[in-house]
Amino acid sequence: MSPTNPAVDWFFAKTGPWQEAYSELRELVLESGLTEELKWGCPCYTGQGNVLLIHGLKNYCAILFLQGALLSDPQKRLVQQTQNVQATRQLRFTSVEEILANKSLITAYIQEAIALDKAGLKVALKETAAYPTPPEFQQVLNDMPELRAAFEALTPGRQRGYLLYFSSAKQVKTREARIEKYLQKILDGKGLDD
Repeated sequence: MSPTNPAVDWFFAKTGPWQEAYSELRELVLESGLTEELKWGCPCYTGQGNVLLIHGLKNYCAILFLQGALLSDPQKRLVQQTQNVQATRQLRFTSVEEILANKSLITAYIQEAIALDKAGLKVALKETAAYPTPPEFQQVLNDMPELRAAFEALTPGRQRGYLLYFSSAKQVKTREARIEKYLQKILDGKGLDD
């Protein structure tokens, strides 16, 4: 069993609806031998790379497998959060009793994720160029070379975030308003949520 990391203890000590469930998941993950770290504000468990996170939302807590799309998922329990999520998959729980009743299943998913990590397997992500650029944004990029340079300097993930956000608006005026709102953030080298 791996040791707990004091830098992560605050996550398990805070009050909230999932604390008992988090503790059960933590114990299961640490039994696997993964190293406990704090990343993205959540307990992250690593081997050769990042393998999984423990996190929760209002209606559930979950193990988030960072290369979850590669897991075999024989029980069809893994959830793709949105259609745009490429690699991660969640194993969700709505009670501590559900976790206790499925310990062997959870352990099997964790062991498969560890095996993928040891093998160095990663989900082949779509290139940013594969995402459509809304015509309204393309026009602004054409008109403002400094914006084009700033956008191209962003990380691929930040570029995809903007493209998906701008494209998701159904109306032209909404796309234009979104683009206008985020011009300065792009020029400042920031992502949507920075």
